[in-house]
Amino acid sequence: MSLENPSNYYTITKKYNLSYPALEEDIDAEVVIIGGGFSGINTALELAERGTKDVVVLESNYIGFGGSGRNGGHVMAGIGHDLDKIAKHVGPEGLEAILNISDTGASIIKDRMKKYDIDADFRHGYGYLGWNKRQAKTLQSWQKVFSELNPDQEISYLEGSEIQDIVGSEKYTCALKHMGNGHVHVLNLLLGAAKAFNETHGGKIYENTPALEVEYGDKIVVRTAKGSVRADKILWSCGAFLDQLEPEIHRSTVNVYAFNSVTEPLPEHIINKISAIRGAFSDISPIIDYYRVTNDNRLLYGTCGMLLEYVPTDLKLFLHKKLMRVFPYLKDVKLDLAWGGPMECTLNLFPQIGTLPDHKNAFFVQGYSGFGVTPSHVIAKVIADGMSDGSKAWDAMSSIPRKTVYGKDSCRSLVVSLGKISQQLDAYRVGRR
Repeated sequence: MSLENPSNYYTITKKYNLSYPALEEDIDAEVVIIGGGFSGINTALELAERGTKDVVVLESNYIGFGGSGRNGGHVMAGIGHDLDKIAKHVGPEGLEAILNISDTGASIIKDRMKKYDIDADFRHGYGYLGWNKRQAKTLQSWQKVFSELNPDQEISYLEGSEIQDIVGSEKYTCALKHMGNGHVHVLNLLLGAAKAFNETHGGKIYENTPALEVEYGDKIVVRTAKGSVRADKILWSCGAFLDQLEPEIHRSTVNVYAFNSVTEPLPEHIINKISAIRGAFSDISPIIDYYRVTNDNRLLYGTCGMLLEYVPTDLKLFLHKKLMRVFPYLKDVKLDLAWGGPMECTLNLFPQIGTLPDHKNAFFVQGYSGFGVTPSHVIAKVIADGMSDGSKAWDAMSSIPRKTVYGKDSCRSLVVSLGKISQQLDAYRVGRR
């Protein structure tokens, strides 16, 4: 299956058949957003809820074409990888501001689904998994932090046979059960939010409308093939599909490929063996296996689990072999679909937000590094803060310096492979290997 044709489990099970026109005129707006993924749509909805009029979203393909419509569907704790990597840049107060919002994503998602009656199959139950003593210590420390942030949720550390109560794999020796987190049908979640933005708040969405040129100034002009948007502010929210259109933010991320698959429907007893809580799971190594049970009794499994960066020629075979390492008793189970796509990563694996140098009305968000479903809902609120009166979280996150990823355009696979090796080595230091 071509990575440029992202037909997948979500596209064939979506419940919202929405379509929006291409832009074919010159219009004015308060805010124009380039990119119709979670960050773009959620920020648009946040702004509309706060009273901003005339918000316009431009999507070069269709809503959910990119990573927001192709991923594992995990609703996890946190806002980015390893906060210690950014602590020195934000100071104690900034770190506290980030921590205060870091585990609010699941509640934001659930509240939004309830408010707008979004049918996205949210289910509670999450397991962070490890297989050695270093990882056990890490999970124990996470249990303390998560419990302090969410004292009303069931969050418990498990070892030995207790692990089988949440996941039926003998690969793991320790686990952190977090019943406040879970999983969701990401495309339905995104489309439901787009529907709320468009129909409830009157926001404008244009699909099949790539931005071709952007002129900065007191008024920003975004030119497309058949029209333009003149706006007071812009948000770049293109993810892995920026395609060098804005060099300043292009320089500080690199695309990495991730892959997903879904099994044929499985009998109830096999599903219960895989997970009695019918949850979502990921190990805590830098290059993770992640999987979840869907509401229609399939196992959705994903990974970018290799040191050398390449796209497998037989994606189903590649993913099936990976799956067997976790669930060997599924050796005769068929994979109905396999798909993949790029995700943009930063050097510190932490999302980047801010404004462009010399253009304080030009905002950007990028670099979730494979960890975007839940944080994007939190960060959309932070960006909306930045576009209005600001906040401590905006000040902290936008102050984190962005480092250039050298060689990303000429030798991407080599750069990514070296990065993966570096992350694996560093993981021993932080207790994730």
